[in-house]
Amino acid sequence: MSRLAYILAASHSGSTLLAMLLGAHPDAVTVGELKATNMGDSEKYRCSCGCLITECGFWIEVGRLMGKRGIPGFDITRAGTSIFEVPSRYAHRLLTPLYREPAWEFVRDAALSLSPAWRAWLRQTQIRNTALVEALREISGARMVIDSSKVALRLKYLLRNPALDIKVIRMVRDGRAVSLTYTDEWSFADASNAALRGGGSGARRAPPRQTMRDAAREWRRSNEASQCLIERLPVAQWTQIHYEELCANPGLTLRHLCEFLGLDPARINLNFRSRTQHVIGNGMRFDQSSEVRLDERWREHLTAEDAAAFDSVGGDLNRRYGYV
Repeated sequence: MSRLAYILAASHSGSTLLAMLLGAHPDAVTVGELKATNMGDSEKYRCSCGCLITECGFWIEVGRLMGKRGIPGFDITRAGTSIFEVPSRYAHRLLTPLYREPAWEFVRDAALSLSPAWRAWLRQTQIRNTALVEALREISGARMVIDSSKVALRLKYLLRNPALDIKVIRMVRDGRAVSLTYTDEWSFADASNAALRGGGSGARRAPPRQTMRDAAREWRRSNEASQCLIERLPVAQWTQIHYEELCANPGLTLRHLCEFLGLDPARINLNFRSRTQHVIGNGMRFDQSSEVRLDERWREHLTAEDAAAFDSVGGDLNRRYGYV
């Protein structure tokens, strides 16, 4: 089986940072989000190495290796690795709600089983995900692939793939920080250099700003989905870290994670940008420094009104995670 570490988190919780830190280990590799969605204009999207994704030698080689595995013409901008791109409106509607308690997931699976399009698509995405993991291991010589796709429902189906040996890292971040990014992703959740935002094109393609109340609901629901899923996993298959702990002591956190993943803790590389990586996803992949800095801009930018709105929706859950 191919070894995969899956980072499970609400979006903008630090998963790209963690993936790149782990991916700098000589026995690991990451390209960020293997689900490979929301890439915008593929002709302008850039790999973290700086090349246009369509011209990057790494991704061209991945395409060749995918062809060896029976998937000719593979293009990461149309990867076909996401269950959510199923060509069926019926199935797509059933996949829209986030992961829920076991009874609801049983109903979801029963309803999805009635769709031939879903059954075919699930088989195909499992094949393509396995082939992509194998291709990444071959091109890098790594023993483990790090997937920062974050989504609990995607993980649910990956866990059913007999070709993958999966360990789960659940990542939690203060909901006030995450919710702020949801209200303005361009300012708080992209590359430091504005010219490299929007997938490296500099084009602003952030979605319309959410209200803080809506952002808090999204953060809460995503974490509830993650909690529902990990409660069903064997304790040896998952571990949990906080973004703030990673930033405060990256060396100690990475040593813990390497032990969990079966990687040599002595070979962690905190200078993670010294290793050329080919990452897609969050714009921080374009930043230059390997310094791990705690981002707490929410303390300055969150208004009293927004803080109250967040607290009314997600304050109790945030406090359960240790944030006061």
